[in-house]
Amino acid sequence: MKYLVRDKVLAIGDDYRVEDEAGRHVFLVDGKALRVRDTLELKDPDGRTLITLREKMFSFRDAMTLERDGGRLAVIRRKRFSLLRNHYLVTLVEGTELDVSGRILDREFKVEYDGELLALVSRQWYRIRETYAVDVVREDAEAALLLAVAVCVIRMAEKEREERREEQEDAAPDAGD
Repeated sequence: MKYLVRDKVLAIGDDYRVEDEAGRHVFLVDGKALRVRDTLELKDPDGRTLITLREKMFSFRDAMTLERDGGRLAVIRRKRFSLLRNHYLVTLVEGTELDVSGRILDREFKVEYDGELLALVSRQWYRIRETYAVDVVREDAEAALLLAVAVCVIRMAEKEREERREEQEDAAPDAGD
């Protein structure tokens, strides 16, 4: 089933509205503004929190955790970087590992388990600005978890890009010198 994610639908905080293929509101990713660390909540249409997404504090490598009912569900870390592809590793609490790879910032990537495709994220299906689709291809896969993973890796890649940009600006000599 395809889910349509609309980035930044509200001006305050980072909120993402998620609809199904029929245009029904099925999830909301609620960005918690004014927090020390990056925190988001994936909510159902009734406003119940299904999964909490948190930036991991004091981590050697950038990481985000997914929590359900106050307990850890998964940890997401950047696996490796090459010039062409980004790779993230999602380690679920029971030890299962999901691999996320592709062009994260372009919203063109896949989520796999042991080489089997679970979800495909793509912007190419939609021409609407700030919109991408998460196509959950395995019927027994948990859509909320895969949506949370997609939001996390995009957020982590955007943060990394911004940090690199700031480092380059700091390293660049002033033109007036």
